Amino acid sequence: MENQVIAEPPATTRGAKPHYAVLDGLRGVAALVVVAFHLCEAHATSHLDQIINHGYLAVDFFFLLSGYVIGYAYDDRWERLTLRQFFTARLVRLQPMVVLGMVVGAACFYFQDSPLWPAIHLVPVWKMLLIMAIGCTLLPVPLSLDIRGWQEMHPLDGPGWSLFFEYIANILYALGARKLPNWALAVLVALAGAALVHLAVAGPTGDVIGGWSLTAEQLRVGFTRMLFPFFAGLLLCRAAALGRVPHAFWWCSALLVAVLAFPRVGGAAHLWQNGLYDSLSIILLFPLVVWLGASGQVTGRAAARLCTFLGAISYPIYITHYPLIYVYTAWVSRHKPPLGQAWPVALLTLAAAVALAYASLKLYDEPVRRWLKAKLQAPKPA
Repeated sequence: MENQVIAEPPATTRGAKPHYAVLDGLRGVAALVVVAFHLCEAHATSHLDQIINHGYLAVDFFFLLSGYVIGYAYDDRWERLTLRQFFTARLVRLQPMVVLGMVVGAACFYFQDSPLWPAIHLVPVWKMLLIMAIGCTLLPVPLSLDIRGWQEMHPLDGPGWSLFFEYIANILYALGARKLPNWALAVLVALAGAALVHLAVAGPTGDVIGGWSLTAEQLRVGFTRMLFPFFAGLLLCRAAALGRVPHAFWWCSALLVAVLAFPRVGGAAHLWQNGLYDSLSIILLFPLVVWLGASGQVTGRAAARLCTFLGAISYPIYITHYPLIYVYTAWVSRHKPPLGQAWPVALLTLAAAVALAYASLKLYDEPVRRWLKAKLQAPKPA
C-alpha cells in the first residue's frame, strides 16, 4: 500500500505574486496516477511486478511540492503572521477533508471483507467508530487497535499517514526551519538527502516504500521520506531563479508520468539499483519538474480549465479514494480476475474516485472551509 500527500498551492492572488497554475495541474496529474497505481497494485504479487511501478514516489513528489508552496506562500509573511494564524490556516485547509476521508473509510469498511482481511466482519461497530474518531484527529493508532491487519496508523483511510507527516513538516517549518538562512537549510537538505539515499540503496527492499505504521522502523521511513523533499522544496523556492518554459504543463506532466510509471529497476537480484532510481528521482528529477512547472505559464482557456480542475480535485481525491481501493482490492482478492479482464471495474472505480472527489470538494470541503474561515477569522490558507 502506498499513498500520497497533497498540499494546496498559493491563492489565486497574493499581492504581486503570480499563481503557479502549472503546479496545480501537476498535483492533479500525480493524484490520478496514484489512483491508477493503487488499482494495479491489487493485481500485483509484489512490487517487483507492479504495473505503474513507481507510483509510490508520488508521495515524495507531493512532499517536495508542499515545501515549495509553503515557502512561496508564507516565507515573506511572518512579520504580520503569528504561529496561531499559520497553524489555523493549515488546519482549515487540510483537516475538513481528513475528517471526511475517515467517514468515507468507515462507511466502506464492512464492504471490504475478503480473504485479505477475513476478520473485518468480526470487528464490532463501536471499535470501528472509535478508530474513525481517532482518525479524524489524525493521531496515529497503535498496532493494538489495528482493525484491518496491515499495521496502518489509520486503518480506515490509509493516506492519513502522509498527512500525519505533512503536519509534522508544517510544524518544523513554523517553529524553526523558516528562520534558517539558506546555507543552513542547504546543510539540512544535504544530510536529509544522504539519509534518503542510504534508506533506498542500502535498505532491505531497494526502495523508499513505507512510513504508514506506528513502529520504529516505519517511522524512520516516514521521517526520511518527508525531511528531504519537503525542505528541498523550501530551499528550491528560496534559491532557484525561475526561467521561461513554454508548454511547461505538458512537458512536466510527461516527465512526471514517465518517472512514476517506470518499470522496476534491477529486479530481485539487484535491489540497490531500484533504490538508486528512487533516490535520483526524488533528489534530481522531482526538483526539476517543480522548477520547470513554476517557470511555465498556462496558455489557452482549455489548458487553464484543465489545470484548475486537476488542482481542485487533487487533495479530495487523495484523501477519499483509498476506501474505494480497499473495496476494489477485496473484490480482486475474492474473484482473482487478471487486470486484462478487470479493467472495466478498475475504470469504474477510477471514475467513482474522481466523482467522489469533486462532490466532496463542492458539497463539503469548500463550504466547510468558508464557514471555518469566517468563524475563526483565519487568514486565507496557502
